[in-house]
Amino acid sequence: MQDRDLGIYKPAESTTSRHLPCSHELCQPGSGCTNPKQPCTYNIDYFSENTTSSGLLIEDSLHLNSREGHAPVNASVIIGCGRKQSGDYLDGIAPDGLLGLGMADISVPSFLARAGLVRNSFSMCFKEDSSGRIFFGDQGVSSQQSTPFVPLYGKLQTYAVNVDKSCIGHKCLEGSSFQALVDSGTSFTSLPPDVYKAFTTEFDKQINASRVPYEDSTWKYCYSASPLEMPDVPTIILAFAANKSFQAVNPILPFNDEQGALARFCLAVLPSTEPIGIIGQNFLVGYHVVFDRESMKLGWYRSECRDVDNSTTVPLGPSQHGSSEDPLPSNEQQTSPPVTPATTGTAPPSSATTNRQMLFASSYPLLFLTMSTVFFIS
Repeated sequence: MQDRDLGIYKPAESTTSRHLPCSHELCQPGSGCTNPKQPCTYNIDYFSENTTSSGLLIEDSLHLNSREGHAPVNASVIIGCGRKQSGDYLDGIAPDGLLGLGMADISVPSFLARAGLVRNSFSMCFKEDSSGRIFFGDQGVSSQQSTPFVPLYGKLQTYAVNVDKSCIGHKCLEGSSFQALVDSGTSFTSLPPDVYKAFTTEFDKQINASRVPYEDSTWKYCYSASPLEMPDVPTIILAFAANKSFQAVNPILPFNDEQGALARFCLAVLPSTEPIGIIGQNFLVGYHVVFDRESMKLGWYRSECRDVDNSTTVPLGPSQHGSSEDPLPSNEQQTSPPVTPATTGTAPPSSATTNRQMLFASSYPLLFLTMSTVFFIS
C-alpha cells in the first residue's frame, strides 16, 4: 500500500457529498429533527468511559478497487461526520476514523449489497503489523471452517458466536463455554470473568517461564524472556460446535527493554466487564476471517495476508474545491456524559512501548480502523 498524506474529511470540499435530510429512511427517530429538510444528526455512546461522538450524517462516494481486474467502483454510502468528540477520541484514538461493518442497514456492507454491487458478505485479513485488507462480497473458500452467528441478548443483530470450550495446551477447560463478539475494532481478546480466571490459571500452570510483575496494570500474566530464550507458549484453542476449532496464532504481547531487546511478554487476554467475551484483533491475525451475512455464519482459514505487499490503491487525489464551511471533526469536549453505553469495550491504553501497534476502538457494531487498509470489491 502506498503512503499518503491524508487530511480531515470535509463534506464541503467533496463534489459528491450531501447532508442526509431528516426525511431519509435511515435517519433514526430521536435525531432531533424539527423539519424533514434539515440535516440528520447522530450520537453514539461507546463503552469506554465518557467516550462519545456526535455530528451529522453525510452521503458520499466510497472508492473501491477490484481484485478481479475490473474497473474500480464508486459506491454511495452514509457516514457519520463528527462535530463533537469526547473521551478516548480526545486522546488520539482512531485518527483516520471508523468504518461501520455491522448488520444494520446503515453499515457499509449493507449499502453495497443493497446496491447489487456484491454478495451480502465480507472478509478481512490482518498482518502482524496491523495492516490488512477488507474484501467486500467475499464468501471465503470451500475448505474454511465456520460456525453460525447467534442471537445476543435475544437479538440477532451483531457478530456473536457460541464458544463451546477453551483449550490451553493439552487441557480443555470444563465449564468454559461462553458467547463472544467477533470484533476487529477491539485490539485484544477478552473473556467473561469466570472463564478468564480458569483460563489464566491453566495458562500460568503450563507455561515454563518465570512470572514477573509489570508496571502496566493492564496485563496480569507476564513472564521473563530474552532474545536468546523465548519459552514455549501453550497453544490456545477456542472450540465450537461440530468439532470446529480456532487456534490463536500469537496470543502474547512482547515488550522490549530500553535497548530494544526482548525483555518480557504478557498473555494478551483481558477479563471482560460483561458476561460475554470479545474475540479481538490479536486473535484474528494469521487468518482470513469471513463474515457471511447471507448464510449468517463466521468463517475462517489460515492466511498470512502476504498479497498486501503487492497491493495497489485507488487514486485519492486532493479535492479541487475551496475551503470548507463544515470544519469537521473538532476536538470539542462533549458537555454531557453518555447515557446508554454500547455493549463492547476497548482495552485500556498502555503507556508501555510494545512491538505491536496497539489499536483501541470499539462500539456495538463491528468496527475496523481504516488506517493501513486496502478495500476491495470481490
